[in-house]
Amino acid sequence: MTPVVAENNPFHQMSLNETVHPPLPEVVDAVLRTARTAHRTLDALGAGLCQALAAHLGVLPEHVLAGPGSGALLQQLFSTLTGPDTDTVHAWPSWEAYPMMAANAGSTTVRVPLTGYDHDLKAMADAVTDRTRMVLLCTPNNPTGTGLDQERILRFLDRLPAHVTVVIDEAYRDFADPGAVADGIALHRADERVCVVRTFSKSYGLLSLRVGYLVAHEPVLAPLRSVLPFYRVSAVAQEAAIAALGAQEQVLRQCAETAEERDRLHRTLLDQGWEAPASQGNFLWLPMTSGVERFTQFCADHGVVVCGKPGEGVRVTVAEPAANQAFAELAGKYREAAV
Repeated sequence: MTPVVAENNPFHQMSLNETVHPPLPEVVDAVLRTARTAHRTLDALGAGLCQALAAHLGVLPEHVLAGPGSGALLQQLFSTLTGPDTDTVHAWPSWEAYPMMAANAGSTTVRVPLTGYDHDLKAMADAVTDRTRMVLLCTPNNPTGTGLDQERILRFLDRLPAHVTVVIDEAYRDFADPGAVADGIALHRADERVCVVRTFSKSYGLLSLRVGYLVAHEPVLAPLRSVLPFYRVSAVAQEAAIAALGAQEQVLRQCAETAEERDRLHRTLLDQGWEAPASQGNFLWLPMTSGVERFTQFCADHGVVVCGKPGEGVRVTVAEPAANQAFAELAGKYREAAV
């Protein structure tokens, strides 16, 4: 969709779940320093990054695998754990890439409708069969922003058979309120069926550098290691990620700022009469069974691009305060006209 923007009307990108915070100075320094040795092989398999992650997370280094973004790691999991005549169970709506990844692996997805805006874990457990090889839990969930807590996932795990691997996608956990989402790493330590995928693309602001990581036990990681030389993380991205880990406190402060702005925008939308669930991500969800295309075009024509999912709703990424204010004003005007 190409917005028609007036000359004095700024353009605001709110359809992609990017952070508004650029890489920290120490991260930029690491990128520049490493770029000067780009003609060398350096740490080709990312051992240094995996060791840094293991120390940061309190897990064994052999339980960590770095990859070029969490999406690439998820695709590898689909390719190694699933295939023809297998199913993957996940909630819906959730990240739209899951069905595409399953199709790439020749597998089938079983989409379990959300209850309200949250995972229906009972229905998801009921959907598991002998064909099921993987279950995906996205928490906070993209696009609804809802989170799953520790006790709910523990009860869910108790209902699953031993042959099913549970993949917890925690791309947005750094934006969540403390205690609102489960600690996937703790679940991984306690249960060999659990693996966790995280990314440096969101809270750390390294989206275009493509670096993520998987925490899992050896039965899951072994087949992925055989293709690691072909899915490796660039040296620049590795050093940027290590530097970002070293600045964790500042990263979390920035995430808290985003969460404050998210909650402010959420209150404004509720005051306008919109239905919108409380979010634990860096985005908000406006459920709309109809009118999605009309609303997204209205926003685009006034310089604000949001992510519309026809028949389901509109996801709005929390951006700079000026962008959030611009969207809030447009949402208010649209709501008034609709009422």
